[in-house]
Amino acid sequence: EHFDGKKIFLIAATFRSETMYGQTNCWINVTGTYQAIEMFDGEVFIMTVRSATNLSWQDIGKYQRQTPPVLFESQGADMLGLPLSAPLATYNTIYTLPMHNVNMEVGTGIVTSVPSDSPDDYQSLKDLQSNPQMRQKFGIQDSWVMPFSPVPIIDIEGWGSLAAAVIIDQMEIKTQHDQIKLAEAKQEVYLKGFAKGKMIVGEFKGEKVQ
Repeated sequence: EHFDGKKIFLIAATFRSETMYGQTNCWINVTGTYQAIEMFDGEVFIMTVRSATNLSWQDIGKYQRQTPPVLFESQGADMLGLPLSAPLATYNTIYTLPMHNVNMEVGTGIVTSVPSDSPDDYQSLKDLQSNPQMRQKFGIQDSWVMPFSPVPIIDIEGWGSLAAAVIIDQMEIKTQHDQIKLAEAKQEVYLKGFAKGKMIVGEFKGEKVQ
């Protein structure tokens, strides 16, 4: 009844809006607690109440500079497999999937996934696709994960248009739990993507990322 007649938005935070063309899924923390908040009349945002409060202090939403009231709470584990329509994405529908290192204290606790240009996203998606036991553990249906491949969106000189896959292979990263190597890979890809990357899709096709 909380949603009757209302639009529902799963709010993901990102520092890289240019990568939204490459979304294949959305990551959530299965042990995290998420809140549903009517940020605007008729529009319910699902995020953390902490992030909703931060937005209110930026004068975003109808609750100005205060902690907004919560309609209800949900555990991340109960939100797996939600079908989403992601802005600018190539895929018409993507799904919420589990990622072990989603930090509930950063952003909104929801992370959009772009495996073409994010080593973390690439390896986490690869782990789910290659491990049926992991999918079974989280109750993940094959249709939520198996049809999705990285979408080329940025060409990086010397690396091509699937930079995350290239560096994962170069650094011999085998699992999403190899956080030290993944952190190094992320820094390298993001730096080169910004400095040398060129958009190959969307409104800014042909322009440099920077």
